Amino acid sequence: MDLSIMISELLKALPLTLAITFTAMIVGFCLALIGTTFRVRRIPGISHLADLYVSYARSVPVVLQLFVAFYGLPLIVDLFEVEDFVSPTVAAMLGLSLYHGGYLSEVMRPAYLAVDRGQHDAADSLGYTVRQKILRVVGPQAVHIALPGYGNSIIYLIHNVALVMYIGAADVMATAHLVMERDYNQYQFETYLVLAVIYALLCLVAWLVVRFFEMRNSKFTPTATPAKDTMMASV
Repeated sequence: MDLSIMISELLKALPLTLAITFTAMIVGFCLALIGTTFRVRRIPGISHLADLYVSYARSVPVVLQLFVAFYGLPLIVDLFEVEDFVSPTVAAMLGLSLYHGGYLSEVMRPAYLAVDRGQHDAADSLGYTVRQKILRVVGPQAVHIALPGYGNSIIYLIHNVALVMYIGAADVMATAHLVMERDYNQYQFETYLVLAVIYALLCLVAWLVVRFFEMRNSKFTPTATPAKDTMMASV
């Protein structure tokens, strides 16, 4: 087997893997933000639904969530009598987005609650609106607390993207299995070793990006109060 040919075939499937990953990251982040907002504010009924969603995402194995999305999404499409647009790739994006959103919500909520209550009171005493308080005071501190957990959630997401092969998405892992079957499983070790390098590099890039933002946001600590900052700025 020519190693360069095998690597090139795997790299051709890499854009789909990245597309699934980035879609799940973006959609999952939005779901986590919405879910965390409802869970923190404790809105009757809605907050319980958000809790149920997070419990589902964290309790059910990811591969089962992918199967639920793959077989359940067409049923929902049929109810609205629209053209079936469901493909393994769409189901993979949906399933991983739901998983990532639920997992990430359990990173955001503790980070928000970890910000000292005095920070909220000091921002209120200065006349900040809710939006100003979140963007200028609470948000930066919560982000600083949540970044390590967020980095872990991204790495877990990259790992779980490998499971989309079970619903027929032609990602890097699925392509690797096709390559091995074509070569009568003679080069399993070499193929899996190349896969390990690819996933390790993806996780390394994710860790470096998160680490960059951790260093950039290191100035935000839970001990600094907006009142103190305002007094220092006025000197």
